[in-house]
Amino acid sequence: MEKNKLPKIVQRPKKRVGRGVGSGKGSHTSGRGQKGQKSRTSKGILFEGLKMKKSFLKRLPLQRGKGKFKAGGKPLTLNLRDLEVLPTGSKITVELLVKEKLVDAKLAKKFGVKILGGGKTTKKFTFEVPTSKSVVK
Repeated sequence: MEKNKLPKIVQRPKKRVGRGVGSGKGSHTSGRGQKGQKSRTSKGILFEGLKMKKSFLKRLPLQRGKGKFKAGGKPLTLNLRDLEVLPTGSKITVELLVKEKLVDAKLAKKFGVKILGGGKTTKKFTFEVPTSKSVVK
């Protein structure tokens, strides 16, 4: 057996930069080099690191207002216990949930619906909407 073939058993912890001179990566620039956008605490939204033909912002569709960089909404969630009102063996679709008034039609169409495993049910269903792993069990 050779030393370089031994399995690695020790992992070094991640170096915490900017935590004092004695830490090895502390004081002054803390391993970030000098000046420039990448040396600052946070990069600006326009910063891309290298010259692009067309910047990210130019590639986005034109939108107004301050919420333009926010991500889209999350799907509406329903717990398993909420489905007790439905008959046994029914196919769970967005249309059925809207018809039974378990979810709002406008929001369900816009964001979708996801079934989570909160609570228990004695009935069997077939799902045509996204579900969590605990629901499948």
